[in-house]
Amino acid sequence: MNTRILSLVKQSYYWWNRWAGAAVVILLLVTIPVLTILLQLFEPPGDSWYHLKENLLLTLFSNTLLLLSGVSLFTFLLGVSTAWLVSNYNFPGRRYFEWLLILPLGFPAYIMAYTYTGIFDYAGPIHSFFRNHLAINIKGSLIDIMNLPGAVFILSITLFPYVFLISRSSFLQQSKTLQEASSLLGSHRWRTFIRIALPMARPAIVGGIALASMEVLNDYGTVKYFGVNTFTTGIFRAWFSMGDATTAIYLSAILMMVVFTILYLESLQRGNRQFGNANALTKPLVRVTPNVKKQFLYTTFCTIIFLVSFLIPLAQIVYWVILTYEKVINKDFFLLIYRSFSLAAGTGLAVVILSVVLLYALRLSPFKWMKNITKIATLGYAIPGAVIAVGIMIPILGFDRWLAGQFSPGTLGLILSGSLFGLIFAYIVRFMAVGYNPIDAGFQKIGLHVNEASRLLGSGPTRTLWRVDLPLIKPSLFSGILLVFVDVLKELPLTLILRPFNYHTLATKAFDMATNEMIAESANAALIIILTGIIPIIFLNRMIRRRDV
Repeated sequence: MNTRILSLVKQSYYWWNRWAGAAVVILLLVTIPVLTILLQLFEPPGDSWYHLKENLLLTLFSNTLLLLSGVSLFTFLLGVSTAWLVSNYNFPGRRYFEWLLILPLGFPAYIMAYTYTGIFDYAGPIHSFFRNHLAINIKGSLIDIMNLPGAVFILSITLFPYVFLISRSSFLQQSKTLQEASSLLGSHRWRTFIRIALPMARPAIVGGIALASMEVLNDYGTVKYFGVNTFTTGIFRAWFSMGDATTAIYLSAILMMVVFTILYLESLQRGNRQFGNANALTKPLVRVTPNVKKQFLYTTFCTIIFLVSFLIPLAQIVYWVILTYEKVINKDFFLLIYRSFSLAAGTGLAVVILSVVLLYALRLSPFKWMKNITKIATLGYAIPGAVIAVGIMIPILGFDRWLAGQFSPGTLGLILSGSLFGLIFAYIVRFMAVGYNPIDAGFQKIGLHVNEASRLLGSGPTRTLWRVDLPLIKPSLFSGILLVFVDVLKELPLTLILRPFNYHTLATKAFDMATNEMIAESANAALIIILTGIIPIIFLNRMIRRRDV
């Protein structure tokens, strides 16, 4: 028996090292973009950088900062107010607004931008109503949203559900005991919200705003279409218009500094402070039923936000689809859907496989540094897509040139940079955290005891993973693939930079049509992206409702 245990320990140590080695390889692969940018910073800048620094850098920085500040403010106001209402009050439609207010997450910001531009355009429904029913002919756009405030509006109504989701979850976990104590001390509901509920939910709220900020920095379609110069558009201009990779690298480095500053500030404000209930004897939160007037106001407020952020733009897109589907939907369009879905599904499967390797290495390894490896490997979601694309394109081009140099001139062209390899690689780096988190939750749910029992019965790590762990976390695996699938389907900056020549996805096709003044025709591809994006939102709502009372 002692010999068998010793053999098992030796075998486990061997496999721990093998799984740990695989995790280190994955870490090195996913950190290639960041390492590339850091190494390229030692290269001397070109003339384009000095021109851009003197004439455009201040504009890029100020516009990016204003965009971040505006979106952070309005996502806070919209997300926290709606989360507080649906968590603490009973009013008509409350249970519907719990999930209706999450639906804007399925609307990519660049599609929302095209849609509202069409709504306010001279040929849009508002102008048509004034001309046909009121006999009023308004010249030009009724409301000009193609500017910085318009970009803030579009990004805010698209991204506020991040704050709504996390804040609502935090409010639902707060105890009725605290509300009763506040009421006994003479505080009304508004004072209780300001002095108790809001500070307790601060880490969640800041976390939601940080997520929205990451999406703002990653956005290209909205700011490009509205003519707002940000660091993302600057990277595209340096790469495509100027042909200066060094300038793109310098801008990417600055943008990464902004991202890591946001992450550091979010971590700093959270610190080690406790914002939860220290008392174990807590009571579930009980909703208050206000008077009829307030119920009407709460319902109206939530309805307006839902109409503006989802229903009105969706109705406009459906109307455009009805007008244009006959000339857009053809054999090429179905091929476009097949390409997009295949690319998204393949990437989702690859991300899930790599996530399982990382998590199983962490599960088996006794080394504390393994946890740091998995954290670093999933940081790609915080890095804007344009930065990842530049950080991957440079080494891929370098490898292709080296490989071509090993053969006679003209014998071998660009292999990796002219294929889907670079694009899928970038997707994996960007969305590793998206697939990793649900699988991590699945592993934590089943615990270690099942794994340990299998190992004691003589099964090795691989057999245990295949026969025991994976069957138990099938729902988590499916969730990981689904979430990555939807994100890949919506991703625009990465795809625009790294896609093969003349290769389109639903996102790039919608972008190209809209920028070529074919907004109505772009609605067909946009509608598929939106409807697909709604699927994981249903799962998100179910997860949150499990905590509801």
